[in-house]
Amino acid sequence: MSSSVAPPENIVLIGFMGCGKSTVGRELHQRLGFPLADMDQIIEQRAGKPITSIFADEGEQAFRDMETALLKELGEPDAPRRIISTGGGVVVREDNRGLIRNLGYVVWLDAPIKVILERTRKNRTRPLLLTDEDPEVIIRNMMEARRPFYQETAHLKLDTGGLDSGELATGILECARYHFSNRP
Repeated sequence: MSSSVAPPENIVLIGFMGCGKSTVGRELHQRLGFPLADMDQIIEQRAGKPITSIFADEGEQAFRDMETALLKELGEPDAPRRIISTGGGVVVREDNRGLIRNLGYVVWLDAPIKVILERTRKNRTRPLLLTDEDPEVIIRNMMEARRPFYQETAHLKLDTGGLDSGELATGILECARYHFSNRP
């Protein structure tokens, strides 16, 4: 990439399942008018099946390969500015963390475990929670394993537990404006 090409001004949302990435992404889309790229939805559309079926039929590795390919596509030089909502586990791969950072301003949406449990309790589309194990134990272990990756990747961390999507979007937009206006 030549130095004459300006970095993209995407806003990228990362974080654990149930932290509000899709909801906040829709709010930011409404406010900015930028297209919303919900990575999980795009992958499901392209695969022609839900993520739970991708995991069951092809395995987690195949799904993670699809995420990496999509991140590369979203980062192409001629790609439009977007709001990008990632899947919760996209940061597990080191290559993906670099791709995400290169996409724009990265916001880590976080929430307490009790909030995530409440938000994901009845959702049967979360393949990593479709086991006989205690969901709280699974969530706690996965969050602890991913926390350093979210931290390494994000420009900003926001706790979504006590704020609505409008409040979160306002905070993100203010921080993103500052970030983009102070780039070298």
